[in-house]
Order: sequence, then C-alpha cells, then structure tokens
Amino acid sequence: MANPLKKRYTVTTALPYANGPVHIGHLAGVYVPADIFVRYLRATGREVFFLGGSDEHGVPITIKARKEHTTPQAIVDRYHAIIKKSFEELGISFDIYSRTSNPTHHATAAEFFTKLYNEGKLIEKTTKQYYDEEAKQFLADRYIIGTCPHCNNEKAYGDQCEACGTSLNATDLINPRSTLSGNVPVMKETKHWYLPLNEYEGWLKEWILKGHKDDWKTNVYGQCKSWIEQGLQPRAVTRDLDWGVKVPLKEAEGKVLYVWFDAPIGYISATKEWCEANHDSNWEKWWKDEETELVHFIGKDNIVFHCIIFPCMLKAEGSYILPENVPANEFLNLEGDKISTSRNWAIWLHEYLEEFKGKQDVLRYMLTSIAPETKDSDFTWADFQAKNNNELLAIFGNFVNRTVVLTQKYYGGIVPEMGKLTDYEKEVLEKIKEFPALIGGSIEKYRFREAQAELMNLARLGNKYLTDTEPWKKQKEDPEAVKTILHVSLQICACLSVLCEPFLPFTAAKLQRMLNINIHDWNEGGRTDLLKAGDKINAPEYLFEKIEDEVIAAQLKKLEDIKKANQMANAAVEPAKEDISYDDFQTMDLRVCTVLAAEKVAKTKKLLKLKVDTGVDVREVVSGIAEYYEPESLVGKQVLMLINLKAKEIKGTLSHGMVLMAENANGELSLLQPQKEVKPGSSVR
Repeated sequence: MANPLKKRYTVTTALPYANGPVHIGHLAGVYVPADIFVRYLRATGREVFFLGGSDEHGVPITIKARKEHTTPQAIVDRYHAIIKKSFEELGISFDIYSRTSNPTHHATAAEFFTKLYNEGKLIEKTTKQYYDEEAKQFLADRYIIGTCPHCNNEKAYGDQCEACGTSLNATDLINPRSTLSGNVPVMKETKHWYLPLNEYEGWLKEWILKGHKDDWKTNVYGQCKSWIEQGLQPRAVTRDLDWGVKVPLKEAEGKVLYVWFDAPIGYISATKEWCEANHDSNWEKWWKDEETELVHFIGKDNIVFHCIIFPCMLKAEGSYILPENVPANEFLNLEGDKISTSRNWAIWLHEYLEEFKGKQDVLRYMLTSIAPETKDSDFTWADFQAKNNNELLAIFGNFVNRTVVLTQKYYGGIVPEMGKLTDYEKEVLEKIKEFPALIGGSIEKYRFREAQAELMNLARLGNKYLTDTEPWKKQKEDPEAVKTILHVSLQICACLSVLCEPFLPFTAAKLQRMLNINIHDWNEGGRTDLLKAGDKINAPEYLFEKIEDEVIAAQLKKLEDIKKANQMANAAVEPAKEDISYDDFQTMDLRVCTVLAAEKVAKTKKLLKLKVDTGVDVREVVSGIAEYYEPESLVGKQVLMLINLKAKEIKGTLSHGMVLMAENANGELSLLQPQKEVKPGSSVR
C-alpha cells in the first residue's frame, strides 16, 4: 500500500524490448495501471518521478537485425520511436521515456559493474559454452535450436521450447545446432563474472518472506517464496556478444553486460538523464533517500528480476533504496488465446490508435476493467464494444450529456441556484463526498479494477438521480425543483471530471473544458460546490461515441486472417511421393492454354466449365475452382494444363484435361499461370 507518510515516489515500468511494438498485454499488465497510480499520486500532492524506456540490448535485438539484414541500432531506433510515440498518444504520462542504448546508460551500467567488481561482490568463473566454429562466435541461448527433450519439438530454443512452454538450458537440447551457420556447435571454455545470489538468501528471507508477507500481492510473494526456498545460484552478469554495454575490464574483450543486469540499471540512468536535461543535480533523492518510495510496475514474467535479482544488485552496491512494492500483474489473453508476438496474435497499440482515433480512453477503460490483477484475463472485441456502448456511453456519457444539454436549454449554460433539498438529494450529496476516499483507497492498494468500478458507481449515481427526478417533466410544473436537480447533477459532473482523470485523462480534459473548470486536486473531487451558481459552462460535446457492429466485425476478421496465416505457416507439408522415372515424366503433356469462355456447372458449388485453346485444339474441361474465381474473371487468362489426361464425363460435360492448381494448407486453390503471356500450346518443361 502507498505509504501516506511518504511524499516522494519513484515509479518505474518494465522496459519493453525494442524489437517490436507494444501490444495490449503490455498495457494491461504494466503501463495503464502504472499511469493510473502516478496520476493519482500527483493529484494527491505527492512528488513523483515516473519513468520508462526501451530495453535495447540482448539477443532478441540481434536476431531481429540478422533476419532483416540490418544493424541492431537500426532496429532499436525504429521501434523505440514507434513505442515512445504510442505511449504519448495513449496518455502514459512519463516524466521521461529513455533508452538503454544512450551514452548515459552505458556509463551508468559500466560504473555499477565496476563498483561491484572492485569491492569483490562478483565472482569469476570459467565454464564451457556452445561455440560456432564457422561463425567464430559463442552462442547465446536463442542462437541455438534443437529437439526439446520433453515434447520432441525440433525447433526448441536454447532457453525455452515454445511448443510446450518448458524452460530449458542449451545443453538440454537433443541434436543442437547453430542458427548462424546450421552447424553442430562445440563446447568451448569462456570466462564470465557472476552475481552470487546464494550469498543473499538469508537477507532475502528477512526482507521479503518476513518483511513483505502482508503487503505484496500474493502472486508476487508466492513466486518469490518459491524461488528462494528452491535455493539460489550465482548468475552470470556478462556474456559473449557484440551488442550491449561493453564490460569495462581489459580481460573482457568481446563481452557485454548481460541484458538482465544492465536493463534495470536503465531506471537509474534515465533518472540521471532527466535531471541533467532539467538542470537538477540531485538525482540521488529519487534513488538514495529513505523518504522516497520505490515502486516497480511489471508483468509476472519479470517478478524474479525485480524482486530478487535487482534488489540483490542494489543491496550489493550498498547506497540505493529498495523497492517498497512490486505490483506485478498476470497475463492478458486475446479472444481465448495467449497473446504471442511471434504468431502476430495481438492488438498492437500503434495500430489501435490509428484505427480508433480519439478512443484512447475506451482502450484504457477496457484494459483496466479486465486487468489481470490476480489471474490471467481475456480481451474480446465483443466485450470492448459492450464496455464502450453499455457503460462509458450509456452511463457516464449519457448522464453528462443530459445534464449539460438541459442546462444549456433551460438556463443558457448558466449554473442555476440550488434551492431546497429533498431527503433524496441530501443523501446523494453525502454519497458524493465518499468517492475520493473509496477510489483512492483502492488505488493505494493497487486494486485498479475496483477503483475504476467505484468511479463508474459515481456516474451511475448521477445517472440514476437524473432519471429518478425527471427534470424534463418538471420544468413547467416546478421550475425551482429543476434548478436544484441540475445544480446537483452539474456538481456530480464536476466531481467526475476530477476523479476520472487517472483512468480517463482525455475524457477528464474534455469534461473540464465543457464545464469551464480547471481542477486537479484529488480531494476536490468530493466537494459539492465546485461549480457556483452563475458560472457559465460551455456547449455540450459527446464524451463517447457508439461503436457499431461492423467496426467490431472488421477487427474479428483481421484476427481470423492472422489465425489462418498462422495455420498455413505451421501446417505440415505433405511428404514427397515415390520417385518416378524421367521416362514416366516425359509421358505428361503440360501446356499453356488460354481460357476462351467460363461458366458455372449447374447444381454444383465448386465446379466451373472452361472452354480452352490448347494450341492443338479447342476443348472443354471441368475444374473445381468455382469457390475462388468468378467465371468472367478467367476469360482471356492463361493457365497451365495437363492436356493428355484421358477424357471423363463430369456432370454432363466431357472434361478432357486437368487445369493445374496450388493448394494452400487451408485448402484454398490458386491457378498456376505463366508470368507473361505466351502462345497457346507452349510446352511446360
């Protein structure tokens, strides 16, 4: 829980790999909850430094570069720009979004390593690792593939089998081979430096298992407990690679800091970078002052790094504060299937922002409402549409719109006086005052789903109040009561504009413009006098728009196409048939033929009757391509055909020959055609 006595917070978010864009799984697990937390802290007057950045080192970067025949720097430059821009457009309010390839980071990481090395906090070990003799390179885990010993997948990586999900060591693989040359690697000695995690077991048991048993999330605490009780081993902090932070030792030529070691130091280097740019020499207050609370937002796959390894690094260095909390989330699935970048099974943030312009808050709301805080959750487009149409639009937006429209209609946009209150209205006004504490209390416990639900309860309260009191019916018979009703409703709108800001920042800004107010103090969100009688509000704007069925259908079609593409990519190729002799092949008369006419075969779905010019004669042939080609589109096209196939009657037509087609893994047929037009009857060799 956020400590109410602390006034300063350093809030970090896991650094995404800059080998691809970010997707909704990253957002739900890390960035949206972190942004809610930070915006809330700022609104309550805390001093906050909120940082993020791209993780630009490690093997995934070099693999991507090799596949695209470019440099690692080109890869990280491209994706860092995409990721940074996407976060800005979604309203993730970083103080700085940095990158680990910049000089400040390299210097900071090298300095951190050097201090541990000089103080004897690292151990040196020589071990044997896989080496590619042709490429003259030690092989990182992802540069080795082989057969998984658990499921027999022949394309398992040296660190994990993606078919069965088992974590592996490269030496576990059966028949390992290098992805660089395809050769069988050899074992070769290499020297590296290790952080002896085993020496910190006793301290970790005190710090985590006793000190954070009650305030860390159960999934975080449980994973840490399991790791510690299994026993920790020394972990290499260097590796043989040419991309990354160079190890600052003369005897470490060709070695870089392991990415797990240098990436979290990126939090510190980003702080230095921001302070230098803002002429603030006191960067240490964010990392070395006991009055500062450090909070890491991460996904569950990063728990061991942020709860065990990075704290051990900080403990070994000796001058840094330790994380007070690490509110890690579980995973988000998509339409019932695990999000996977390798399978392109994801909703990419930059694509969403392009296709759903102006709907940043809809995505933020959706992801918060299904946040995988205690277990994996599932994003579906149907739920996304329902959350927008049935909640944001029908409850929040409808209440605000009715209130502002009626105020404009009856009073020309002037806030009316609040007259005599009924018992119902007194009850409503008292309930309003409870919401800052209700919502804030949930945020401070990292229960963002619960906090957002309370925000919507305030909108529901307003919507119900307006529906119950029916000012549009009372305007003629009791105009004074209507003034009170709209005055109270406007106060609820004003409170919503303050309290929704952490969750829906774009909506908050639009609503405050509409109400002609500028309030960012959290505690003001429970006041019932934020608007004064006589204040002028602006013209109404729609806060949310209905999302139509065809928009959702297009997104589902997009996913279906991705699923089909994956099925085709992973489909097994039919084994080769038995060899035939050259003489047998010579008996096949393959020609280029021109289609002269085409029509569907009556009472069939798949068959077309084609009249073709074979160069030898004009004949008819029946082909099963009606599902993929319209008859008129084939006229004049050239196709490849086996013309000496014995004639056969098919649905009343004597079909003489066979048109050649390729069949995809999903059964889809495509005609084989010459690249340029040739004379009908030309032989295919």
